[in-house]
Amino acid sequence: MDITMWIMIVGWIFVLLWVPFIIFTNKNTHPRALFVLFFAEMWERFSYYGMRALLTLYMAKVLFIDLAQNVAEAKAYGIYGSYTAMVYLFPVLGGLVADKLLGFKKTIIWGGFLMALGHFILALQGIEGLEGNLIFFFTALAFIIVGNGFFKPNISSFLGTFYEMDDPRKDGAFSIFYMGVNIGAFLSTLTCGYVGQQINWHYGFGLAGIGMVVGLIVFYLFSKGSGFEGKGLPPKEVLEGNKKFLGFKPEIGIYIISLLAIPVCAFFLDLDEVMSAILIVTSLVIIGYLIFVSLNNKDKVEGRKLLVVVVLFFFHAVFWALFEQAGGSLTIFTDKNVDRLVGGTEIPASIFQSLNPLFIMLFAPLFSWIWLRLNKAKKEPSTPMKFVLGLTQLALGFAVIVIGAKFFASDDGLVPIAFLAIMYLLHTTGELSLSPVGLSMVTKLSPAKVVGFVMGAWFLSIALANKMAGLIGTLTTSEKVDENTAASVTLDIYTNTYLIWGVAVVGGAALLLLVLVPLLRKWMGGIH
Repeated sequence: MDITMWIMIVGWIFVLLWVPFIIFTNKNTHPRALFVLFFAEMWERFSYYGMRALLTLYMAKVLFIDLAQNVAEAKAYGIYGSYTAMVYLFPVLGGLVADKLLGFKKTIIWGGFLMALGHFILALQGIEGLEGNLIFFFTALAFIIVGNGFFKPNISSFLGTFYEMDDPRKDGAFSIFYMGVNIGAFLSTLTCGYVGQQINWHYGFGLAGIGMVVGLIVFYLFSKGSGFEGKGLPPKEVLEGNKKFLGFKPEIGIYIISLLAIPVCAFFLDLDEVMSAILIVTSLVIIGYLIFVSLNNKDKVEGRKLLVVVVLFFFHAVFWALFEQAGGSLTIFTDKNVDRLVGGTEIPASIFQSLNPLFIMLFAPLFSWIWLRLNKAKKEPSTPMKFVLGLTQLALGFAVIVIGAKFFASDDGLVPIAFLAIMYLLHTTGELSLSPVGLSMVTKLSPAKVVGFVMGAWFLSIALANKMAGLIGTLTTSEKVDENTAASVTLDIYTNTYLIWGVAVVGGAALLLLVLVPLLRKWMGGIH
């Protein structure tokens, strides 16, 4: 048995021991709903990250195998950027659907159903005659995009309804919830990555679909139980039958619009420049609307709170534009320029994406505990300051990989695994400083009537970031590079890109935000 198989088995055993421990140690602190949503999101993320672990490699090595290497990689980065951008763009609409029409429960279930279909369509592409069919491929991704738009923002917003506005347990709850996200990501990266790269790409995609179905079943069954009474239901006028959508019952109207959106998404996936323009315009319109709402709010304190969300939107985008290199250029970098030979086995490049969720599983409870202890001591950093910490650690992570490439790479251009592991560790601690508290911040600072929409807008910053990530990824390609190019040549290209964007740009953003922290704290109006 090779070492990769052993890593996967040990990973599953670890999770089967770790999850009960987390539930047991937190069951008296948090409501039961946290753990139900934790499991549902865990399996949904199993599906998403299982597919993501394989996506860029599959496109570069299989889907575009007939193209020159640099062209195949650039095309893969472009599609990856458009796909992940739309994955986070559609939550803007999904949040509105839950707020105004379906409620959290029905919206989450419909989204999960569409995502499962998308994963299974990807698996079916392995049938003879369908491999390499771009229409089939883009349609599968479009199902996942639309489904995720309904699922992703609403399960986070739904969790927020089980806590009071400034409940000190809230950041801790979102950190535990975020750990559920990453348990799913850890297991799927190991399992789908191994199966996809070592056995068959499409078996890996199929496993991702099974994970989504498990998540749906968990949510459907347990959200009917105690602790969920009166939560996540459609608005009163919808329940009473007094509201229509497109002339139909709201559910039917949403189903029709969803299915019509799928071919539209599939069409735009391969239009790189058009997608960039759409994202920029959409971002400006939505941010402009949020600024208008905040400045015209009769409650000035509430309006300034919303402005904090707007400002952090941009720093959030910078963070994710570089962090999301993990699913794009960093995976190809690992494939080409990291010494992956361990114990006589060459570990598949996709497996290294499991380091990030593994570190989150280990450190999320610690961060949750640290924030609570600092809160009790009245020394907890404010949310903007946590963003500064997150950006700083992200920049340090890229600095580590640059140092490893410049001073410790072998003569044949291979960087020791240790530098990649340290980079992922720093990126993870940066993520824990920024991402879960960002989700919690949106539920704290948003006006109650539009919290779903603002959560969707928050995910829009990740959409913009992912498109930026694809564009940054293309900077690591070159016309001079093909399958025969020495690894020492490609190492210089990756190193220069990460030095400029990962170290200089991210570090500069951290310094700018540090200057703005006092003003943002004032605007938060006592919300820490």
